[in-house]
Parts: sequence; C-alpha cells; structure tokens
Amino acid sequence: MRILLVNWNDRENPHAGGAEIHLHELFGRIAARGGGGGGGGGHEVHLIASGWPSCAPRAVVDGIQVTRLGGRHSFALRARGAVRRALRSQRFDVVIEDINKLPLFLPMLTSLPFVALVPHLFGTTAFAETSAPLATVVWAAELPIPWAYRRAAFHAISESTRDDLVGRGVPSERIVVIHPGVDSAAYRPDPATPRATRPTFLYLGRLKRYKGVEFALRALAIARGARADMTLDVCGQGDDRPRLERITTELGLSDAVRFLGYVPEEEKKRLLRRAWAVVFPSPKEGWGITNVEAAACGTPALASDSPGLRESVRNGETGYLVPHGDSQALADRMLALAADPLAVERLGRAARTFAEGLSWDSAARATLAHIERTIAARERKR
Repeated sequence: MRILLVNWNDRENPHAGGAEIHLHELFGRIAARGGGGGGGGGHEVHLIASGWPSCAPRAVVDGIQVTRLGGRHSFALRARGAVRRALRSQRFDVVIEDINKLPLFLPMLTSLPFVALVPHLFGTTAFAETSAPLATVVWAAELPIPWAYRRAAFHAISESTRDDLVGRGVPSERIVVIHPGVDSAAYRPDPATPRATRPTFLYLGRLKRYKGVEFALRALAIARGARADMTLDVCGQGDDRPRLERITTELGLSDAVRFLGYVPEEEKKRLLRRAWAVVFPSPKEGWGITNVEAAACGTPALASDSPGLRESVRNGETGYLVPHGDSQALADRMLALAADPLAVERLGRAARTFAEGLSWDSAARATLAHIERTIAARERKR
C-alpha cells in the first residue's frame, strides 16, 4: 500500500510534540512491518510536513519518506500545492491528514480514500493561547470540518475527541477511537532510580499558556503553606516560560520550582521515575501522552478533569482528576499524596498495569486495519 500522509511537523522538527510522537509511532511501524504484525513487507509511507531553517528538504525518518517545505507559519499556504504535486507525480492508495493545528481541507483535492486523524480540536481553547484575531481564525477554520470532510473516515485518539466531533456534526459511525500506545519496555520502573526523598512533582510538556502550568504553580504555593518541603520540576520549552518564571517569583517559589528546559530522553525517564506524581493541568488534550509515560514508569498523575486527560488517567486508580483551573483542589491532592507515600506506590503499581495494556504495535495494527477498511469501502462504492 502507498500512503500519502500530511502533518504540520515531522518528529525531527524542533516544534514537534506529542502529535508527532503519535504519528511516527504508528506510521513508522506501518512503514516497517505493516503495523507490527511481525511478518511480510511494510507499506510505503510519504509524509508532507513543514520545514525549519537549515533542515534537509527530504529525509527518511522512522522509515517514512518525508518532504519538508515552508515553515511553521507558511505551511498552511504551501501544503495544498505540495499535495497536488504529489498526487500528480505518484499513485497513492489513500490520503491521511493529521488535523492537529489548522485543517487543510485536503479531501477537496482528491477522490482517493481519505482518513482524517484527529488528536483533538481547539475550539474555544484557542482563545486561552493566542490573540483574539488569531484564535478566531483557528476557531472558525474548524467549523466547516463536518462538511469539508464529509466523505472522510475519522480516526480519533480518545473518546473525548470522538464526542467533540459528533457534537460538531460528524456521524459517529464514521469515527473509530484508537488509543495511543506507550513503550512500556523503555518506560518502566527502575530500582536504581527510587522515588525522591521529599514530595516532588513534575510537569513535562510544552510551556504554552493554554497548557495551564500556572495552575500547578499556584497549587504548589497553596500546598507549601502546609508542607514547605514540596517541590515542582518543570520540563519543556515554549514561549510561556518567561511569564511562568515571573509568576514563580511573585509566589515566592524560586527555591521550590526548577525550570529545566529541554531534557534528553534518559533524563526524562529518570525524572518520571523519581516524581511522586506528574501534573497535567491543561483544559483540553487529545490524550495526554505524558500521563501514560509516567504510568509506565510506575508514577501516578494529577490532571485536570478535561477532554483527553480523563481517558489517560483513571480517577482514583492511576491518579486523580481535579476540576480544571481549581488550584486549591490540585493542592489538596498534592498534599494527600505527600502525606501518604504508600498511596503513591499503590497508584503507581496500578498505573503501570494500565500502561502495560497500551501497545504501539496494537495501535498501529488497528490504524492499518481502519485504513484498509476505508479503502475497501471506497472500492465498493465505485
């Protein structure tokens, strides 16, 4: 099978995040061995994505043939032309658009079988991140999705995303939910990295305003009123870091919060293993890959009771969900874990069991099966 895949970034892009991890974990397996079946040849996967200064215009990443053009802000203008050229120059069996920023409305360019892969849609949460004019563009661009993608099959990564799509007018029978996986062999507890000796919490992700990291800082300030030994490590990069550092200083947390920036993979695992819990205070996510990476390391999660996050955290079993934006509720959960190390370990063991049931190979097989069903359904209509 020859697959044309379109996404704003590939995994090597400096702006890559969880959506790109998800994309490459699935389609790297499909390219290599047909979705993890272990036998037979793989499939030919071509990815059109944005570039960045000094990047190679073509590369092979995880077995995926990547063509890069434009940049972070120009890709929307150039992607459709690149897709037209690719469709003219090669024969493809299916087109797949990963809608994780602005939709590109690619079904209008081809009669081929089409799959829309949707981590999540921004909706009104765009207004928490950017200026009102730009947020309005993002919000308005999502409104035509049910009509513009009316003949597409949809792949949602969580029940929350499926429900959002249905609420917008996409028929539920055209949507499959395929949960992301986690590499539970790489992410695992390690006796050589014990839990931190004092209550240490961890945020790991992009530092963007809409991620809600401010609520974790305010929760820590509240909690330290009762226990001054609690700390928070903040890992990741993003344009909200200066504001978050100012808030940290204003709250008197300079000796309790570490901004670690980008951390390499092995250091990331070490931090996940030593944390008493990860915190994920976002108002909306597709899934929450950090929660399940922490779970695989035997570490519970404290997260907003938000779309996507409520699927990656089992409330009361692998961690706790709190109302989004309620720093007092988050502080109460942090204090409860700080007072009960045995509860941290109990939740961590259940989290590890949960993570072991999430396999990238299984997710890739389900993705491939969905693509094959979409192609077969299109053939039957001809």
